[in-house]
Amino acid sequence: MKESAMAKHNNLMEKIVSLCKRRGFIFPGSEIYGGLANSWDYGPLGVELKNNIKQLWWKKFVHERDDVVGLDAALIMNPKVWEASGHLKEFSDPLVECKKCHERYRAGDVGLVVPKIGLTRMVADACSKCGSREYTPPRRFNLMLKTSLGPLDQYPIILNLGSLYQRKEELNGIQEKNKDQQKELEELEKEIQRLTMIINSSTFYFRPETAQSMFVNFKNILDTTRKTLPFGIAQIGKAFRNEITPGNFIFRTREFEQMEIEYFVRENEWKKWFEYWKDEMMEWMKEIGIDKKHVHAVEVPEGERAHYSKRTIDFEYEFPFGQKELYGLAYRTDFDLKNHFKEAPYKDAHSQADGGEALYPHVVEPTWGVDRSVLAVLCEAYDDSDAERIVLHLKPALAPYQAAVFPLLANKPELVKLAKKIYDDLRKEFSVAWDDRGNIGKRYYAQDEIGTPYCITVDFDSLEKYDVTVRDRDTAKQERISTNELRSYLNKSLFR
Repeated sequence: MKESAMAKHNNLMEKIVSLCKRRGFIFPGSEIYGGLANSWDYGPLGVELKNNIKQLWWKKFVHERDDVVGLDAALIMNPKVWEASGHLKEFSDPLVECKKCHERYRAGDVGLVVPKIGLTRMVADACSKCGSREYTPPRRFNLMLKTSLGPLDQYPIILNLGSLYQRKEELNGIQEKNKDQQKELEELEKEIQRLTMIINSSTFYFRPETAQSMFVNFKNILDTTRKTLPFGIAQIGKAFRNEITPGNFIFRTREFEQMEIEYFVRENEWKKWFEYWKDEMMEWMKEIGIDKKHVHAVEVPEGERAHYSKRTIDFEYEFPFGQKELYGLAYRTDFDLKNHFKEAPYKDAHSQADGGEALYPHVVEPTWGVDRSVLAVLCEAYDDSDAERIVLHLKPALAPYQAAVFPLLANKPELVKLAKKIYDDLRKEFSVAWDDRGNIGKRYYAQDEIGTPYCITVDFDSLEKYDVTVRDRDTAKQERISTNELRSYLNKSLFR
């Protein structure tokens, strides 16, 4: 009996998670203390893969362009930013609860589509915990992740507020109140307002997106760079969301990293630039080894888009657990700049108006998830079709190590000495691993499993002829290369 497609997909996910733990790509967070649900730490190889993705992105979209500049902003901002942007009011997901076991879900995770205009699909998927299909009506769950700053301990104040609200409810339940009860109710209301103000004054939020810092710094960047439309601001950084149901390994977590560009354009040109960035995002996926056959550009309908968006495309990838969002492209209009700046922040020097026409630029926003990029790249690269070995067919520019150097035998000092010399020379330019443990075949297979494109072996012939064996990860073919030509060989092979 053939294994079902879903079972194969689930099996692939299990294999990838196992590989990541076994080889030092990704570990469960706080593991020695029992872990923290859906918290993950990038290990020695994982952080290299992740950094390579970010560096390649920065090189392509910032260093190689004249119209994009960078920013690295603080994680915590003035709460007024989130009030102005609409996040405190609008940034939410629909939450439903299983009526039988009380497990909570994002409505979309159980097949319920809940746009702002109402519920559009009533046939829900079964609860993963108890199998029931009966859920409570959806309610909005704000995704902002709260914290507090300063010496104030909010906990006793919150407890006090709870007791005050309880007493207020008791008094409100009395239909005919006497003077003392009415006075007590008034005093309660004053105290509740006072304590609420104290809590609000010390309540801050970890940013749920990197975008707002780019908007509030728009004038600073404009004044210091003298950029003219169209131009973009790029940022790579952490964001935090109080997700209802995080899961699927590193796909959905409460702490994640984004690569994002806010591209400022004239209103009448947004469609042109929207299509341009759509093509750029598809080209990026090709560069990091994601097959376009596994990617679907999905138009997000009105009612399901974010509150600031007039058009959004989700680039959905065929993950082992289903087709899910990998990247996003949104047209944010001038919503954000109008909310943050009372006066138009851009002067169009090319206009006929005296001193230049003041205007609010419109924004096209391409967004790339770093962690989801890592996961998609691993899914594409993983290959266990060879019964003898597992191979990660990573793009050479992304691989944690671009080459590995071995002495054929670790107990022969002359081999070790020459191999060390080659290793020290190459790692000045490349990311190179050293391995002298076990037999050579096992060392090859270990490097295949972590995606190292080339293995360089120093043997006894190397001592006489000053050449080495270079083995290709994907084909397992070997060839002799002069030690003097190793650098040029690797440069040509890695970056062809």
